[in-house]
Amino acid sequence: MKEKLVIVESPAKARTLGKILGKGYSLKASLGHIRDLPRSTLGVEIDNGFTPKYVVPREKQKIVNELKQEAKAASAVYLATDPDREGEAISWHLSQVMDGKSDKEFRRVVFHEITDEAVKEAFAHPRSIDLNLVNAQQARRVLDRLVGYKLSPLLWRKVRRGLSAGRVQSVTLKIIVDREREIEKFVPVEYWVIEAELEKKTGKASPFRATFAGLMDGTKLEIHNQLESDKLKAELEKSSYSVALVTKKKTARQPAPPFITSTLQQEAWRKLHFSANRTMVIAQQLYEGLPLGDEGSVGLITYMRTDSVHVATSAIAETRDFIKEKYGAEYLPANARMFTKTARLAQEAHEAIRPTKTHREPAAIKKYLNDAQFKLYDLIWKRMVASQMSAASLENTTVDIHAKADSRAGYLFKATSTEVKFPGFIILYSEGKDETDKEDGKAAILPSLEKGKQLNLLGLYPEQRFTQPPPRYTEATLIKTLEQNGIGRPSTYAPTLSTIQVREYVTRLKGSFKPTELGFVVNDLLAEHFPDIVDIDFTARMEENLDEVAREHRNWVDVVKEFYKPFEKTLETAQERIEKVTLVETTTETCPKCGKPMVVKVGRFGKFLACSGYPECKTTKPFQIKTGAKCPECGGELIERTYKKGGKTRRFYGCSNYPKCKFATIFRPLPQPCPKCAGLLTAMRGKMAKCVKCDYKGKIEEKSES
Repeated sequence: MKEKLVIVESPAKARTLGKILGKGYSLKASLGHIRDLPRSTLGVEIDNGFTPKYVVPREKQKIVNELKQEAKAASAVYLATDPDREGEAISWHLSQVMDGKSDKEFRRVVFHEITDEAVKEAFAHPRSIDLNLVNAQQARRVLDRLVGYKLSPLLWRKVRRGLSAGRVQSVTLKIIVDREREIEKFVPVEYWVIEAELEKKTGKASPFRATFAGLMDGTKLEIHNQLESDKLKAELEKSSYSVALVTKKKTARQPAPPFITSTLQQEAWRKLHFSANRTMVIAQQLYEGLPLGDEGSVGLITYMRTDSVHVATSAIAETRDFIKEKYGAEYLPANARMFTKTARLAQEAHEAIRPTKTHREPAAIKKYLNDAQFKLYDLIWKRMVASQMSAASLENTTVDIHAKADSRAGYLFKATSTEVKFPGFIILYSEGKDETDKEDGKAAILPSLEKGKQLNLLGLYPEQRFTQPPPRYTEATLIKTLEQNGIGRPSTYAPTLSTIQVREYVTRLKGSFKPTELGFVVNDLLAEHFPDIVDIDFTARMEENLDEVAREHRNWVDVVKEFYKPFEKTLETAQERIEKVTLVETTTETCPKCGKPMVVKVGRFGKFLACSGYPECKTTKPFQIKTGAKCPECGGELIERTYKKGGKTRRFYGCSNYPKCKFATIFRPLPQPCPKCAGLLTAMRGKMAKCVKCDYKGKIEEKSES
């Protein structure tokens, strides 16, 4: 009897499905997409309704031939690719390339978790390929090809070859660049904070701290400099302190919903420091299935590309049973908790990311998983279980303290604390915070204080502070921003962040994204000539149009046409303007070969000098950032240099006469000589400097560098 052929994307998924389906089924993997637009040409017939011209890449020809043979020999063909637009498109492409079978004979099966129940239910109710989902994916692919194919050559001519411009990546780059320019323009403002350490006059109680808040009547009073701080401190030292008001408020903290793609990527970055790309690779492994000893290959989580927070009723029931057994009835709310969507237009898969079996605790399967797999599964499992647990009960206490002085009506201090009365879900899991959301520190629990009671002042602690610029984006905050603005979809976050790093438009600085010089150049070029491409609202509307195609409310060709007509006009105008624009930065240096002026260009590793006579003369030289300091060994100019180690660009300072002189230091040289021995000074922390020749260390005002 002929076997039924089941085609999936990966061998791991094939193994897990094969275990569930058993005999009578043959499982084969397509290894992802088997057709795509050609790499060397546009591949879109613009004048023929934007018809894409798909080809089978050479490296996929062998697997396609094998699948064709398998399909001819099978009694039926089931397409079990992932349950989203990309998966639907893969199934459609498979049906198109396998000869000898009509579209009706290909059975599409969709499941959001690889478990016995879900898989058997899907195979019992196969459907035809959803062309609305296919067309939505096709429209995205065509749009991205049109943008990339038309804009990238402009970047090649004006900046350097190998660059790319894409719809989502370009607006993502602009978000990062705009934030960097905010940081560059930011001017810190000095302010002072004063804390008072106090204790009760009677009874044994721990001292506590309160923060200066202003005048006693509630008027805010800012402290701008040390002079004001010292004057106020002197007055506060003579003041008498008493409790003016004690306010207690009970609050309930609710758990976060189970993960969707964006929140999983954000939390994995905050807690595990996993990149979005790494998170999705590991999540794919957990979804497709891993061998658990005698149990065999098992799918551990539901599909990981989703923006829906819905959870199956059966999964909620199992989770509630587990909570009652493990933690007791007090940790179980009276009713199951239901969540509503958080994304602007939730679509793709129909469930949140959760464990396929709540009773499969992370500790029980830890020995079968590698470290990264365990950590991510543990995160997903805890988030799901916590989402159905009781709320945490908190008591917030705020104390107003009056400091009565002779010269004024008096001052106000405030002290706050939060006490957990019942932990609820936080006994298991608490959502991580981004840098902008983190508090300065956990306030100590306040002693029992009563209105009107006198307090002893133990000390006053002024502290100078400065306002801070907006922080650079991390993977977590950038994905959060993209999602909030409706840019991209679950399947695009990770590849977008990966692309802007591979293209070297951004680099990482202490875990945050910082635009490179190349990133600034590319962004500014696109922003000036193609404002719609880097416009947040325009990009978000395009995503909404693609969603409309998926829901059969729009024709995909109309959506592409609506975009392309104004884009084509902009392209024609921009090409003329860009050709007249020069991005060349001139220098006073001349080419050592032909004598023509050297100009500054931006390459893969930043700026370099090139002969203005290119392509006739191809002479290049390193771009030198001069420090104004002289080499202590030969008197040459000390310049800034960089090298790569461990995937990171590192900085050092070396002699311009290298390789004749090999002096180098990792400390930044200063132009002025050592006041003790006239040797080379290098910068330390703050405004401190040290000499490389003698033992001098001291504070020094830096001179302007040349």
